[in-house]
Amino acid sequence: MRLAAVGAFAFILALTSGLLNAQTDPDRVIPGGGIHVAGWMGVIDASSIRQGRVLNDARFAQEGNALHVTTGPAATYWNPANSAAGDYTVRATFLEPKFMNLNSHPHSYGLFIGGSNMGTDKMSLLYCVTYGDGTMLVRGFGPAVFTLLRPSPNPAVHKAAKVDQPVTQEIAWRVRGTRAECLINGTVAAGYDKPELVAAGKLQSTDGVFGLRFTHNVEVIITGFGVTRG
Repeated sequence: MRLAAVGAFAFILALTSGLLNAQTDPDRVIPGGGIHVAGWMGVIDASSIRQGRVLNDARFAQEGNALHVTTGPAATYWNPANSAAGDYTVRATFLEPKFMNLNSHPHSYGLFIGGSNMGTDKMSLLYCVTYGDGTMLVRGFGPAVFTLLRPSPNPAVHKAAKVDQPVTQEIAWRVRGTRAECLINGTVAAGYDKPELVAAGKLQSTDGVFGLRFTHNVEVIITGFGVTRG
């Protein structure tokens, strides 16, 4: 009975925390929203849908050789032509022009790999993201959310000098043989053997679509997005 009560209390606390976050830092609606780059697609998170947001409340655009993303609702973006199998490295550089710490919490951005059934209720993928306060997160959809590394400080992650100042991160996923590693600014920040990733409720494979992942209410400019194989 005592354990059940503790479990119920923890559930209520988590639910209340989520509701408070939604109330104190609700998803923005970005003017001129939508996907403005040919071939790209996207979905928003269930938590954003519950707030009444839609994909066009975030903006995904191209500026020269860069992609400029502004959320709005938390979103995952991909181009079906971007897929990788076997040994490969996906990388990109992310510039947060003004580090956001809205309502005392930062906002994340990064890369995903192993995407399958994209845009459906069976979508699975694995993402590694950073925050401008020097922390990182590794999480996925399988299709339910699963977490491999909760938000944790890591010395490889750059910190913004202060709120509204720029911060840049180079993020990569490197898949070699039986292992997948997330590199932050050239340093292996997290690594997993494939049996930890390819399992019930996680990835179908480390092969698949790769793309970009953003939490809500963040602005990022992305350059150098691409893959090298082998």
